[in-house]
Amino acid sequence: MKIDFKKLLYHIFIPVFLGSLIGFITASSNNYADLNQPVFAPPGIIFPIVWTILYILMGISSYLISQSDSNQKEEALVIYAIQLLVNLLWSIWFFLCKWYLFSFFWILLLIVLVVWMIIKFYQISKTSAYLQIPYLLWLVFAGILNLFVYLLNM
Repeated sequence: MKIDFKKLLYHIFIPVFLGSLIGFITASSNNYADLNQPVFAPPGIIFPIVWTILYILMGISSYLISQSDSNQKEEALVIYAIQLLVNLLWSIWFFLCKWYLFSFFWILLLIVLVVWMIIKFYQISKTSAYLQIPYLLWLVFAGILNLFVYLLNM
């Protein structure tokens, strides 16, 4: 497969830009360091690094799907877009609204959507699906962290 670098960069740009935008919007109300946290909570600086890497992998993965000849690619990309929206809204619920319990259930919804997306992606491109595995693992960790933050700060 010949790589269309312009389209690849576009697919990477979308999640990185949107993630950065949400990060900027929520930065002023980000009280993560002030919350009671479990011992396994990483320092705040880790999050933008990890999310940037994950958003790049998501972009590459969506590019691979978009370039496939599969008649399922439109449905797969719709699921991708929905999970990306749910992902971005989590930061609003957690940081701006401070709805920690709601955010925990929201991230469970996100995990279900990402599993569904990975299954759809796998049917089209195994590589694309595998690129989403770090994202899924991070979401599981983030969900556990979210639950502990809720429990320690209620």
